[in-house]
Amino acid sequence: MSNILAGLFAHHSDYKKLEADLENSGFENSDYIVYLNDGSDTSQYLASVAVKDNNQTDGARSIFSQNSVLKTYLFENMGIGQAHYDHIKRFIDARNRAEIHNSPDVKIKASSSGMDSEVKF
Repeated sequence: MSNILAGLFAHHSDYKKLEADLENSGFENSDYIVYLNDGSDTSQYLASVAVKDNNQTDGARSIFSQNSVLKTYLFENMGIGQAHYDHIKRFIDARNRAEIHNSPDVKIKASSSGMDSEVKF
């Protein structure tokens, strides 16, 4: 069984160039899916590529990087037939919720004198 490398791409990225780059590097038309948002050429889009080994994974990652990928996700033991948009999106949403995000620096101010037995009026 193969793995799926999915990538979320920036607004200015051209999906036609991504398709051409994938095919020029040896991926077949049946090895990838590009999910577009209702005919809008300027919106973000998602792409999935079936990869069989580490060399193909590295090659697909390189092509994704050249085409302004924002984030990549590797799904193991998943074939291209299982890479429906809703299925992939559900896995991506679950990973994003599970990811620990950086929090801003928290400063804790401690009391300098603390409690003592002396009563002050």
